[in-house]
Amino acid sequence: MKTRRGVSKGYWALLVIAVILGSVIAYSSISIMSTPGQGTTTQQTSGTQDSATAGSLGLDPVAIYAQDSASIVTVEGVQSSLLGSSQVLGSGFVYSYQGSDYVITNFHVVQNVTDVTTTFQNGDAYLTKVVGTDPYSDLAVVSVSAPTSEFHPLQIAGSSSLKVGQPVVAIGNPFGLSGSMTFGIVSQLGRTISESLAGPFAIANVIQFSAPINPGNSGGPLLDAEGSVVGITTATVESSQGVGFAIPSDTILKELPSLVSTGTYTGHAYMGISTVDMNYQLAQLEGTNVTYGALIENVTAGGPAAKAGLRAGGQVATVQGSQYLIGGDIVVGMNGTKILNTDSLSSYLQEYALPKQTVVVQIIRDGRTMSVNLVLGTRPPAPSG
Repeated sequence: MKTRRGVSKGYWALLVIAVILGSVIAYSSISIMSTPGQGTTTQQTSGTQDSATAGSLGLDPVAIYAQDSASIVTVEGVQSSLLGSSQVLGSGFVYSYQGSDYVITNFHVVQNVTDVTTTFQNGDAYLTKVVGTDPYSDLAVVSVSAPTSEFHPLQIAGSSSLKVGQPVVAIGNPFGLSGSMTFGIVSQLGRTISESLAGPFAIANVIQFSAPINPGNSGGPLLDAEGSVVGITTATVESSQGVGFAIPSDTILKELPSLVSTGTYTGHAYMGISTVDMNYQLAQLEGTNVTYGALIENVTAGGPAAKAGLRAGGQVATVQGSQYLIGGDIVVGMNGTKILNTDSLSSYLQEYALPKQTVVVQIIRDGRTMSVNLVLGTRPPAPSG
């Protein structure tokens, strides 16, 4: 899936808002449809129906907003291009790590941005320095030259225990309207999304949720019913009604030490393959009754998969109007964990694997099930710009 960040020239409503605000509002959207996601954003929640819905989900939005809103900040700066300079604006939240206060936001909010500032809920703004970034997870950590009294750190809860249907709250600055809250549920886990900032690699193990979000929410927290961070908002599906995506908190906690100490994160495992999801029609062509797994179409020469002897497809086939390279190995398991599709494979690598680790890959080759030992590599640096 291809993504687009910023406000498209075709989205007149957003352009009008951008002109009024005097800024370009940073966000990320998955362009599998034609227009950006819409949804009502409100400061706290209002109306009997909204309150009743929140109560039925086990949420107390008013209490969560009162507890957490002072921790949500606006991160903005100047982004230059061949067309000139524009102001970029996104969200972030305060977190305390090893006795120091930082703001966590999205990488695309600060990508190629200068004169970065952070504005707190009370309107106080301060110069900001980018401490560490990871394009592959769309994460950034920044430090703010503000007095201690300005910082109100949030708690980060583990995301591994999240369940589909669990209520969540998003607070951010959609369209520059600071401190706006929406709520919904976790609608799926283990998604992958593609963004240009990550090059050919998917951002894996992502939370899909139903709380409406809009441009400017990027970098804001996704909160559970206790008001703890379980993710960081990163993308919306174009033309959707309230479908968003968030980087899980487990990824934040995993990467934070390296982002703070080295300015980067190099722990993304790399197999050196490209795959497509198996289905009934592909299984028939492959001569197997296994309709799940990730079919290997390409293997990178000299990469970990090539060294382990995994095979790519070599024959072009058309299925329901789409072309595939068939005949390659089908990945159906890793270290005993079932791999359902490409999302499942990417999410396993993101959550459980590290470079230089040896994994046992279960594959189907020529209709037979077999296991292959594979030493994972490290992803090459993300593209710049």
